[in-house]
Amino acid sequence: MDHTSVRATIYEDNTGVAVTIPVLLTEAGYLDSLIEYCIANRNRSYSWMQKLVQAIGLLLDYTDANFDCFEQPADLFDRFVHCLHHGTVKQGTDPSGLYWSARRTASARQLSEMLAGYSDWLENTRGTAPLAPWRDATLQEQRLRWAAWHHKRSRAFLGHTWDRRHAAAKVAHARTTSHPLSASVRNGTPSKRFPGDQIEALLFNGFIVPGKQRAHQIELRLNLRDILITMLQHYGGLRMSEPFHLYVHDVLPDPIHPERAFVRIFHPSQGLAPPDWIGPNGRPVVCNREAYLRGRYGFRPRNQYAKTDQLHAGWKGRTVDSPENFLHVHWFPTWSGALFSKFWALYMFQRSRLGCQHPFAFVTRNGKPYSIDSYSRAHRRAVERIGLVCSKALGTSPHGHRHDYGGRLSGCAVDPLVVKQTLHHASLESQLVYTAPEEEQISATLEAASRRLDSGCDNKQYDFLRYGFEDVDPLGLLSGPWPKLAR
Repeated sequence: MDHTSVRATIYEDNTGVAVTIPVLLTEAGYLDSLIEYCIANRNRSYSWMQKLVQAIGLLLDYTDANFDCFEQPADLFDRFVHCLHHGTVKQGTDPSGLYWSARRTASARQLSEMLAGYSDWLENTRGTAPLAPWRDATLQEQRLRWAAWHHKRSRAFLGHTWDRRHAAAKVAHARTTSHPLSASVRNGTPSKRFPGDQIEALLFNGFIVPGKQRAHQIELRLNLRDILITMLQHYGGLRMSEPFHLYVHDVLPDPIHPERAFVRIFHPSQGLAPPDWIGPNGRPVVCNREAYLRGRYGFRPRNQYAKTDQLHAGWKGRTVDSPENFLHVHWFPTWSGALFSKFWALYMFQRSRLGCQHPFAFVTRNGKPYSIDSYSRAHRRAVERIGLVCSKALGTSPHGHRHDYGGRLSGCAVDPLVVKQTLHHASLESQLVYTAPEEEQISATLEAASRRLDSGCDNKQYDFLRYGFEDVDPLGLLSGPWPKLAR
């Protein structure tokens, strides 16, 4: 069945407040149950809804290609999940015409679980047959689930409040659909860090304004906007998406060190709004940022736009530093906060001349909110200007700055609790990927340890021949001289 998805704006009442959802259009019309389900889950992100639409589209494709093979919906769904995990191509052919490649285990599991939740909702509201019915869990499954529950509970701040009876009810049941086991990733496997000895070159030689390299005024020579975003990541440890939620109101002089910038990144929707929106009573309107953006500017929080929209900027963490729902940027080294403050003042002068009709700090030449994609391209060009290759594997992508921030803190023996706070993590374990040693560091450490081990041995060479290598080593290749090894 041919299908496509469109973006729709749904008005539920006369207030003018709308919810934007993806709608699946098929040959038979739109899928009304999906519209109801998305409205019922309006607090979920637009990206989550898009992923659900993608999953339903895949199921429709599979059903259309295999409608005559199954009598029960549960059997069809079980085979569908199998094809997500393993693909549909064998020896280069696929009679069904799907030609699916095998998906990653985590991706296939996510798609199937979203469909199972949608199916449960349909069963409860419309009485349809479930795609992934529940069954009694086996003893082994219950043991694994209890172990996972205790592991998660022991690390949760409010784990002591968790209801064991509620957990027992969930542990006792499992889906009829099974998934292959996924590989376990070693804790703390680090991503590459941006090379610290290149950050000065990146800021002052990479982020230049084309054609203005010889300008005497620094604000004309440098792209201050991209430098500020990069500094927030490299010296403030922010995720790449977080600077794009910054308002012009969110940077103030530090009350303790006035020469440094006091930067707050507010939650895009729940954060406290600036007090510059005056209501009918002549007083500032006290509200959150979602109401502020919608009521004053006609915008939405940037994390509520689709990923394909230029205004989209994600929001990952749940941990904030204040009841006002903001993250406090902690500068490291601390002098970087003073440098940021100087660049910010110059940039605010530039921005003030653009007539922006929104509060977002980082903007284009036309005064519109700056996009993550545009910054990524600018960052790539800046990296290439200083002779580096832009690659996540090399640490020269934007995300490498946050990893370098965490690595610097760890290398200076900063308390893990402080690192957790500066990276805005909910768990101490979350910082392992930022503070774990890189492969080069592991190799260098083992080399140094080997030298220390060798220095403690006697001067005798290892005699491999006494282990019976005469027959397999007639040329004596395994005889010395060898490094001094421990007996």
